[in-house]
Amino acid sequence: MTIVLDHTIVDVTDPAASAAFLTDILGLEPAKKLGPFTMVQIGPSTFDFAKADGPVTYHHFAFRVSEEAFDAIFDRVRQRGLRYWAGPHHTIPDQINHWDDGRGVYFDDPDGNSLEVLTRSYGSAGCAAKHPHPLLKCPPK
Repeated sequence: MTIVLDHTIVDVTDPAASAAFLTDILGLEPAKKLGPFTMVQIGPSTFDFAKADGPVTYHHFAFRVSEEAFDAIFDRVRQRGLRYWAGPHHTIPDQINHWDDGRGVYFDDPDGNSLEVLTRSYGSAGCAAKHPHPLLKCPPK
């Protein structure tokens, strides 16, 4: 049986603004409204933005993209003057990472959720990589 994530509901302060931010940064089609949701199509899944009833809870969302898409997204991050980091938790400011011999960058959405764009999944290149992911704890070369 194949399992595909169909959708996830993301509570935000302003669904239209959050959807517009995500579609602009990732270069996606405009969001669609369905009842209380502002839906952004991401591959076979949707992010369904909903108006939060109270404080917004922080989340982290990671998007694996092609090298070409990474270039375009990172250009838009810089053009907007967004702060960005090479590491999670706002570590290594104004840099990208090269973990798993790919590229990755973290930046925040308008509600402070951490968005990550990466070209290789965590640990996918193993310890043989020139830049292994730090979570692998590979022995020094």
